[in-house]
Order: sequence, then structure tokens, then C-alpha cells
Amino acid sequence: MAVTDQGGGRLVLEPPQTPPDFLGTLAACEALSNWNDEEVLITLRRQHWQAVEPELLARGAAQVLDDDWLAVFPELLWQLPDLWLPQGRHSFPQIMVPGPQGQHPLRPAKPSGTLYHRNIPWLDQVFSIRTLDAGMDLGLFNRWMNDERVAAFFEESGTLDYHRDYLARMAADPHMMPVLGCLDGRPFCYFELYWARENRIGAHFEAGAWDRGWHVLVGDEHTRGADYITAWLPSLMHFMFLAEPRTQALVGEPAASHTQQLRNLTRSGFAKVKEFDFAHKRAVLVRLERDYFFKSRLWARPNPADPGRPLSLSLSAQLTTGVAQ
Repeated sequence: MAVTDQGGGRLVLEPPQTPPDFLGTLAACEALSNWNDEEVLITLRRQHWQAVEPELLARGAAQVLDDDWLAVFPELLWQLPDLWLPQGRHSFPQIMVPGPQGQHPLRPAKPSGTLYHRNIPWLDQVFSIRTLDAGMDLGLFNRWMNDERVAAFFEESGTLDYHRDYLARMAADPHMMPVLGCLDGRPFCYFELYWARENRIGAHFEAGAWDRGWHVLVGDEHTRGADYITAWLPSLMHFMFLAEPRTQALVGEPAASHTQQLRNLTRSGFAKVKEFDFAHKRAVLVRLERDYFFKSRLWARPNPADPGRPLSLSLSAQLTTGVAQ
């Protein structure tokens, strides 16, 4: 597929030589919107995209501009699960049940395997999220938790038996889900995802029924720094919003003294709501709204080669990655 830049942030995506398919079209548009230019608008000549126009419109991937043109708005495109959730997305019925902070929805069974993948063009690697396997990953988890730097803020160092029990408690708790972040299949960080209503944070604010939160540790010292944070942090947020369309906000409770983490979070779109006290720390409640994440295109990163324009040089490679996974 070729791209024509019409100026003013408007790009024209030309069709391939063979009839375009839905996933290939989405992948092309993903590649063009991986870089941060809030004004970019991807347009398609309707006469060339008739084969996929009905599905693009029905799924919300495109909107009609006029008789000749369709427009793909990235803030809509990136809410579709097709490219990023290999297991798809299933609607789980809502029924409220009692909980520690009042009623909350009955939670669906926790999935297993690879949950999310996304090509990261500035790393030339695929970031993925998979569930932690307590049998296979126990040694790695134990090593990371006993790392001096990690233990200083996570405070869960211990023996293999201690961490085996820790993960067993996680597995038995329907509001918690331990997962690993990977680059090209190699784990480098650990996330604990939780539903806010049932979590200790839910006692400190009025959490929405599907609000979600997270804890993180980066275990691989070689994957720290801005290039990696701008890959895994917005991708994790993207996953949590994609996995449950009823999730309207994501929250966190970093230590008030952890200035670097707070700086990273505010740069990534989180708002500081308030400071409050847990038994073990002074914390800051941070919050990211779904609407703001997608409208501000917070998954994207400025293009270092040309900060004001989207990058399309490696489009064919990104298309191959996006469709094949």
C-alpha cells in the first residue's frame, strides 16, 4: 500500500494491487498512527475501497467524509480489538455482588496465554502481555523480587516457597491478575492488574464498576529508560481499555516519594487526584480516563526523525507484523 501526504496532516492511503481486506487495512492505518501527530487524518478514496467499506463503517473503523472519501480516525481505530488482542474480546454479562467496598460486578474467569501484542516501531520489536505461569515463571519472579532495586519499593522479597504462595494467592483472587510484559517473547517486566472496586485503593475513592489499576516492576535492567517506558506503559493502558470496553478509567497509587514514577505517569496522561495514606506508605492517587487516552492518542510517540509528521517509511514491515500475529 502506498501513502500520499496531502499536507495539513491529511494522508491518503492507496489500495494494494489485490482487493484490500479488513485486517490489512487496519494494520496499514495502525502503522500510520503509531507516531504522535494529533492532526493526522487517514483518508481512503471510496471507489478504491468498496470491498471493505461496509465492514469499516459497521465496526466504527471509518467514517464517511463525503461522497468520495472515507476517514479513519485513530482514536476510533485503536479501540477495536482485532489487531492487538489475539484471543479476541468477549462480552461478559454484568451482575453485581457484595464486596469489601460495596457492590462490584461478578468478574469473568481470568484468561491464560498471550493477551496482547503490538509492534513497537522505535524498538523494532513486538511488545506482548501474557499471563504469568506459576510453574514456568516462578524462578524468574523470585529473582526479580529479590533484586535490590525492586525490593526497595515492591517490598516482597523472599524465598521460592514464599513467592510460590504469593502467586497462589494471586491465582485464587478473582480481582487480581499477574502478567508478564515481553519484548519479542522475552519477559522483561511484571504487572499486577486489579479491579479497583475490590482493591485496597477502592476504600479511598469512588471507583467505577470496571475501573482497573496496576502495579509494575521492570525486572530486566537493560530495558529501563524512555525508549522502553514509551513502549510498555501506553501499551499496557491500551490493553486494559481494549480488554473491557466498560472500563472508563485506570488508576494507580504510587508512593508520593517516587518522583520519577510520578513524572512518567503525568507525562503519560495520568492526572494526580489526591494524596492519601496506606498503612505502609503515603500514596498519590493517579487516574487516566478512557476518553482522554484515545482522543489524545497517548499510545503514540513523537517521531524523532521528524517530530511534526507521522512516520511511514517502514510501513510494509509493520503491515507484515501486524497481520501475521
